[in-house]
Amino acid sequence: MIPAGRPSARGSLRGRGLTGAITASVLLALVAAVAVVRSTTSAPPAHSASRTLTLTVATWNMCGVRQWNCSDTGSPAAKTSALRRLATADGARVLLLQEACSEDLEAARKGLGRSWQLAFQPYFSRDRAGTTTHVRCAGTGHGLAGFAVLSAYPLTSVRTVPSQQPSTGLQRGILCATLAAPDVRVCDAHLTLPDGDAAHPGWEYRDDQLKALMAAVPGQRTVFGGDFNLDPPGPRNPAAWVWPSAAYRTYQECDQASPSSRTARATHASGHKLDYLFTGLPRIACTVRDTGRSDHRALLLEVRTG
Repeated sequence: MIPAGRPSARGSLRGRGLTGAITASVLLALVAAVAVVRSTTSAPPAHSASRTLTLTVATWNMCGVRQWNCSDTGSPAAKTSALRRLATADGARVLLLQEACSEDLEAARKGLGRSWQLAFQPYFSRDRAGTTTHVRCAGTGHGLAGFAVLSAYPLTSVRTVPSQQPSTGLQRGILCATLAAPDVRVCDAHLTLPDGDAAHPGWEYRDDQLKALMAAVPGQRTVFGGDFNLDPPGPRNPAAWVWPSAAYRTYQECDQASPSSRTARATHASGHKLDYLFTGLPRIACTVRDTGRSDHRALLLEVRTG
């Protein structure tokens, strides 16, 4: 969820120029020291690449920022428990997370075991004067609001990807990392909502953000996705034009039934599919999991890595 209400698949689609828009590269100088990897030890995880040739990746918008209309979706402790179940019962070895609180994720990481690592990137809020501030999670001890990669494998080459962001409003973004053991690049993206720029509500950002995401993924050995705040491309989606053609042609989406298919199961309480996982690796299984602790369902993709 977001401060203005529940995510919508509709919005103004008027074109925009780049004047007044800022890129995430402007923010990188401010946040480079914040986007760090947390771990307890550098020891390899129990599921090493030499013993398994498959990988399960999950994406989940946790609706963990309570002031963003998420107070009725469960306590932080309940969300942390649901997150751990995705990693244990559902076997997710990597989780792409959005609308999460930094200290809640750190508690989950510690609870999962010594090998797990966390790369966290905070959200920022930019006002009309150009002042950029962190978004803090409501309550005591929950830390900053942001998005993250939580991994049972060591993370290397962690970086934020520059992308167009609203001139005024919430700055989301793209975070990528390489899983050292299976040698797979993963990227977590949280795209801007329609009308997400308070100063220019008609400007569309998701097209540029998707282009930046696609440019950041290296060939076939990748899994990328997140909360795109966007329906799949199709004749009934007026925002279908924002999708790069390579998304479904070069890669396959978790729930994509055939090369020409663009339909999939809903991942949001509104009945829309807003959450995605794409890969160039052979797909084995795709699961939509209702955790009962968010307005978004978790999406899990199992791929063959060897």
